[in-house]
Amino acid sequence: MKMEIYLNRVDYMQVGVTSQKTMRLLPALGKKATQKVAIADHNGIVTCFGMKKGEAVPVFKTLPGQKIVRMDLGGTVGTPQEKIFVCCGSQVRGFTKKGKQFLTFEANLTETINAMHVSGTDLFVCASYIYNHYCDCKDQDYYLSGDKINDITCLSSENLTRLIPVLACQDRVLRVLQGSELAYEIEVPGPPSVLELYNKDEEEEILYGTTDGKIGLVQIGEHSAATKWEMDNDKKKGGILCIDTYDIIGDGVNDILVGRDDGTIEVYGFDSNSEPTLRFEHVLSESVTSIQGGCVGKESYDEVLTATYTGWVTGLTTEPQKAEAGHGDVVRMSKEIQSKVEALRTELEQLQLKVMQGREKYQQNAQSSTAVSAVPIFSINDKFTLCQDDASYSLTLEVQTAIDHLLLQSDVPIDLLDVDKNSAVVSFSECDSEQPNGNFLLATYRCQANTTRLELKVRSIEGQYGTLQAYITPRLQPKTCQVRQYQIKPLSLHQRTHSIDQDRPMNRLSLVGQFSFAEIHSWVVFCLPEVPEKTPAGDCITFCFQNTFLGTQLESTYCKGEVHFRSDNISTISILSDVLSKEATKKKINLNISYDINDNSVSHTLKMIHPKLEYQLLLARKVQLIDALKELQVHEGNADFLIPEYRSILDESANLLEEYKKQPAHLERLYGMITDLFIDKFKFKGQNVKAKVSSLLEILDNYDLNSLLEFFCEA
Repeated sequence: MKMEIYLNRVDYMQVGVTSQKTMRLLPALGKKATQKVAIADHNGIVTCFGMKKGEAVPVFKTLPGQKIVRMDLGGTVGTPQEKIFVCCGSQVRGFTKKGKQFLTFEANLTETINAMHVSGTDLFVCASYIYNHYCDCKDQDYYLSGDKINDITCLSSENLTRLIPVLACQDRVLRVLQGSELAYEIEVPGPPSVLELYNKDEEEEILYGTTDGKIGLVQIGEHSAATKWEMDNDKKKGGILCIDTYDIIGDGVNDILVGRDDGTIEVYGFDSNSEPTLRFEHVLSESVTSIQGGCVGKESYDEVLTATYTGWVTGLTTEPQKAEAGHGDVVRMSKEIQSKVEALRTELEQLQLKVMQGREKYQQNAQSSTAVSAVPIFSINDKFTLCQDDASYSLTLEVQTAIDHLLLQSDVPIDLLDVDKNSAVVSFSECDSEQPNGNFLLATYRCQANTTRLELKVRSIEGQYGTLQAYITPRLQPKTCQVRQYQIKPLSLHQRTHSIDQDRPMNRLSLVGQFSFAEIHSWVVFCLPEVPEKTPAGDCITFCFQNTFLGTQLESTYCKGEVHFRSDNISTISILSDVLSKEATKKKINLNISYDINDNSVSHTLKMIHPKLEYQLLLARKVQLIDALKELQVHEGNADFLIPEYRSILDESANLLEEYKKQPAHLERLYGMITDLFIDKFKFKGQNVKAKVSSLLEILDNYDLNSLLEFFCEA
């Protein structure tokens, strides 16, 4: 039976900018008692507060220090987990619930700790690629991961003979460890960003969330794992930053609380079926970095507590928030609310006075002969990720203060796609791409007041590579700007996959020369996304990729002095050959390049393009007819005389136009791919067929797959 859930928003306090998983609720002292909240920020401050008479009252607050990136609770096994552990830099610090520091542990890592789990006397920490396990602050185990580690958790239960650490790694894999060795791997449908134990008592099931917004549950054993369920991100919501489990609905079953990077908070409950269903959703204006279920505001009222990027601690409580109406519809406020309103008014007046005094002081200083203008420092949380569903890149920018405007500049051809959530006004400037280092894109986004988060989508063309730059200007005085750079790689639309289909017709490219393993790895990093920056351990490595736009595949295997690429798309091989030849020439390395071209791969690739091209041509034709059909409808007074096909075009006109608008240059993109395929096929045979491109375009304008296949064979 589906139970409805109503939650009301309450804002408690604001700290500094926060990282993922840096807020925890301390265990309650009584069954229905309120809980204290511990939160850590980028100023290095740990704040612990509780609620008294509707006000947030600090329990303790530490002095500022290094940026804190993770928090966990610990304590002796079997007792309340009320000791607070935070990590900053390569250090782990421990505080009691009253704020006394009892531990300063230096992990002696060369990199910053970015993930941590505490279990009794066991401490598990991870830097980018390194995992360390300490027991009583003494070294136990060490593991070097094949890709970046995003999160860690650890299983311990009566059914298990040992602790089982699980790493969430960027290459879409959960790595399960045994001591310092890899026990086994579990493939997941996206890069996992967060792990959470599903049931704190029977700790053998792990929830994971991915950067592309998927959620799943995996049952972990000592030697193998089983996926219980996976949930797709059909509604294209943000990536998942935090998960917790708590029975907020009150049906005796733990619900799943989810916080996403687009500000969405979700509560998933369980009906009779084993998969979760969405019961509640609320959207904040910034990313949700931490989420916890518990009781904070008032005894006996459960709530979902969240922390956001800019440090707001917000509750979604089951406590009803309503005013009582008396005679003549005059709203009577309780004394508690009245005193709250008065306190807020006083605080607001004091802040306004402070701002006025600050402005006056700044104006006076600015006019003096010894004036020094300090550039205000502001934090930016940015993410540039490839979206598998529509083969585009999502650029998310989040600033701790309101954004005034954003300038996008690119020295490589890219398309800007429409994003529904984006309310900024965009204007384009003319570009001169013919100049050396010329621009292909100059776009300015003017933001509405109080916009702290912007989401943009761009689509690149494979083979064209360079840099996309974002100039972010916040609403701060004096005016200041920060620049962020994002590399558009030669094979930018490829994403990592775990294996490729061996039955496809494959083309091969082999390069042999005097280059080191680290050198060839740096070239692969330059060409392809989702490859770890760090040179992998071992003498030889294989990476597999899939093109998110076409579905074609690529396999790269390399070791010192030798690299082999296999792909069912000749254009992919051609791009790699051109780019790697250029890179080797820059480094004055002689390369021996050999090809093995399979002619069957051309018709295979054309057949993969066919459904997309056919769909886009049909969409374009329908859109061209809309205006004429609307005129006919107005002229005749109704559309009854039209054949069903034309009537359905009129009925769906709004959706068709919307879809066409969302996919600018889609048809041109497909035409470009077919043209490149045609040129590349004959390039490997030593023929220049650029003169025949006009004939190819004629065939595409009157598209028929068989005619196209014949043209490729005869040319």
